[in-house]
Amino acid sequence: MKNMLTIISNALCRITGKNVGARVVVSRSYADFTPQATFDIKKCEVHRLEEGPAGKAELTREQGLQYYRTMQTIRRMELRADQLYKQKIIRGFCHLYDGQEACAVGIESAINPSDHLITAYRSHGYTYTRGVSVKEILAELTGRKGGVAKGKGGSMHMYAPHFYGGNGIVGAQIPLGAGIALACQYQGNNQVCVTLYGDGAANQGQLFESFNMAALWKLPCIFICENNRYGMGTSVERASASTDYYMRGDFIPGIRVDGMDVLCVREATKFAADHCRAGKGPIVMELQTYRYHGHSMSDPGVSYRTREEIQEVRSKSDPISLLKERMLSSNMASAEEFKVIDVEIRKEVEEAAQFATSDPEPPLEELCNHIFYNEAPIEVRGTNPWSKLKSVS
Repeated sequence: MKNMLTIISNALCRITGKNVGARVVVSRSYADFTPQATFDIKKCEVHRLEEGPAGKAELTREQGLQYYRTMQTIRRMELRADQLYKQKIIRGFCHLYDGQEACAVGIESAINPSDHLITAYRSHGYTYTRGVSVKEILAELTGRKGGVAKGKGGSMHMYAPHFYGGNGIVGAQIPLGAGIALACQYQGNNQVCVTLYGDGAANQGQLFESFNMAALWKLPCIFICENNRYGMGTSVERASASTDYYMRGDFIPGIRVDGMDVLCVREATKFAADHCRAGKGPIVMELQTYRYHGHSMSDPGVSYRTREEIQEVRSKSDPISLLKERMLSSNMASAEEFKVIDVEIRKEVEEAAQFATSDPEPPLEELCNHIFYNEAPIEVRGTNPWSKLKSVS
């Protein structure tokens, strides 16, 4: 079996182009690591359920390293987007997801790629977990031709197979998610739709209309409220008469989950998906999470909360640190492995940022393309009679 020192040293050499073998002082083989461990996780609060998800979660070494890599990639991607925005390379709306990575990764690890997901405007993390590369995401943020929506969608409008965005209107994705779940039921494909919204959208009338229809028709829809404690600059206590968002479905079962723990989110989502696939109808999940940035890049995020509050969450509840510490304390990985992964991620994100700033913007003649999915080319009216625009599917 290959020596762990050699593997780590070689990987760092490839990435940095330097001989760093002398810096690595711990030598361990894969046989030294615990391949699988069981962890105690926070018990979920339940509504209209006799029991909720289990209070323990199993984690393999491979799963743990993959979860770490995915969460850390989202974190680094969002921090790079912050820099590009401050350099005025990214313009317009931009809502960052750092701090909430356990939600996206935990949900994705509990459903199938063929299941469906729709979310609001804080969508970069889910775009990545649904299979879009960092390069395509950052290029979309900078409005370049190589972006996932060819530079026309921007931060709030990214899509992938079985991923329906990225929606800019508060709460508007919720009835769409119920409609996707109706399609799953109609087609009998045993798929579910994960419909995400924030605490700020939780008081919208269309949410309760969607709840009602989903319950009447027993739709396979997992309604998930990502409660990050602030809707724009307003705390949940000031905005909602009841902050028990998991109970808001009334006649729909609900569970409240620690959204900062990827294992809690994974186990709760598995429970919810099994509930839906069993034909029991919809379920509501509330993920208690936290965003490190402000609501958007135009919000400094410290006028309605203190820097000390943010730092306390970072130091005590950070989802990436929590997973890393669990794996280290259970002898499932080494600190050197995590360092190698971090270096690889930084390199990937930096290369993606270079592409996002050098790729050309889409040409004017492509402005109106893809209005329709699969139709013959049509002429499009411009802003004046002399505009000659055409839409090609």
